[in-house]
Amino acid sequence: MKTSAPRSWNPRRFDVQAFAEAGASLSGDESLSLFERLMHECHADGDPAIAVDWLVRGETRADATGQPAVWMHLTAHLDLPVGCQRCLGPVVVPLKVDRWFRFVADEATAEAEDDDCEEDVLALEPKPDLLSLIEDELLMEMPLVPMHETCPGVLPVPPSTNAEGGGEVSRPNPFASLARLKKPMS
Repeated sequence: MKTSAPRSWNPRRFDVQAFAEAGASLSGDESLSLFERLMHECHADGDPAIAVDWLVRGETRADATGQPAVWMHLTAHLDLPVGCQRCLGPVVVPLKVDRWFRFVADEATAEAEDDDCEEDVLALEPKPDLLSLIEDELLMEMPLVPMHETCPGVLPVPPSTNAEGGGEVSRPNPFASLARLKKPMS
């Protein structure tokens, strides 16, 4: 983790206000193994030593009333191997985040202002976990259905077909037994 300011910043209890007032920046390339939820999305063949590259910069800007507002810019990048939904093999998905956050005093204020703003509004207290925020943002960049443009191998045979004959597997009709029950009453 690299920092532009002489102060040491704790990313797990990040003092965003002091960070922004100092106009500081902080960067890192952390192992994917530090991000449990992203690891869960990773293909079984994925390497937990893959790096999550990130950079945050803090600044203060005057708000509409002229008061200083706390802002943070986050960029993050990760090439994450996930399972292709077609062939089930690994496909590398580039995840990129480039987002500004404005910080307000508490959760209630953040919730009240978030719907009316283009930027994301977060609370200064409790002090945010920067690595969790990075993980959240990368997870939101995940495609709903990751897959190759063209799968590199043979697609697995779906269980509904007969692999030997290439035709449909014959299954009993579940409604056939119901038809036997529906006999006219004499």
